[in-house]
Amino acid sequence: MFQSFKNKCLVAVLALASFFLSFTNAIVMNPLSHRSADDMKLWVLWNRVSSMKYEKDRFIEEAEKASMDFNIVHADEIELVVDRDDRKSIIYNNEIVSLPDVMLARTGSGTSFYNLSVLRQFERLNVPTLPNSAAIEASKDKMYANQILAQAGLPIPKTMLARFPCNSELVQKVVGFPCVLKVVTGSLGKGVHLCHSPKEFEELSELLSSVNKNMSMIIQEFVDFSSGRDLRVMVVGGKVVGAMQRKSTDGNFKANVSRGGEATAFPVDQDMEKLAIDVAKALDLEVAGIDLLFHPDGYKVCEANSSPGFKGFEEALGINVPKIMFQYAKERANSRFSDSYRPY
Repeated sequence: MFQSFKNKCLVAVLALASFFLSFTNAIVMNPLSHRSADDMKLWVLWNRVSSMKYEKDRFIEEAEKASMDFNIVHADEIELVVDRDDRKSIIYNNEIVSLPDVMLARTGSGTSFYNLSVLRQFERLNVPTLPNSAAIEASKDKMYANQILAQAGLPIPKTMLARFPCNSELVQKVVGFPCVLKVVTGSLGKGVHLCHSPKEFEELSELLSSVNKNMSMIIQEFVDFSSGRDLRVMVVGGKVVGAMQRKSTDGNFKANVSRGGEATAFPVDQDMEKLAIDVAKALDLEVAGIDLLFHPDGYKVCEANSSPGFKGFEEALGINVPKIMFQYAKERANSRFSDSYRPY
């Protein structure tokens, strides 16, 4: 009887030891598993020169409401030192600090080589960056982004890479007039011009090339059906958050809210939802603003933004965008040690 009792005790001790070992391993493998969501350390990488004051203030406001360990950082405050031994810290403001659990990247089309290098360093240290560096690099280059979208079979306006001097006859034959001339890395409607005729196109391209001979531009088919209006669809974590219609208020063919356009809520239909998610998936954008053009056959993709402004979006839809992004960031931080944490 004593031997039987002894064996039962041994089994109980071994079971208890196994439980504690599993619990300890879980914490080691996922340091966030024993912490509340609000304990998450979140950094937002921001361009020092940025026109998005509203968005910055909203991130700060929502982080304070949630009592988050939150910080807005700039790339020039971070020193990049590559070391195979130290994989838990980074030099920030001349001090060695622990890594954040997740990073939101809000550098968008203004992402520099240094910005990308910083993001890549965090990614190599197993810190999720939303979106990731490769997705940001692809989406900021309008030509490359359209190449990816075309390869994925998604509907885009016919696009041609501009070369100076430009052959207006070839543009007439391939794209047609009117056409849209865009700088490759522009945003907020800047660097986008409508050319109604070959003569207007030649004059504008000559002017632009005289200012900067190395300027990279694309020539796109003008979708007249959508002139002065478009759609902004917000996608976070592979899901559509909502959509708004933007309309020009001054007769301009561009409808950007940042340039005075009017924003109103717009119902999300199945075609719109699928297309927006497919675009985000093709570019691997976990956070994105997908701009769609109206077309008689449905929608065409105008462009994808890795750091979308959301002032007009919040005002039109009453949706708390930073809160949604923070919630998804928490999910990504908690699941980063899993093999299946990506939405695509």
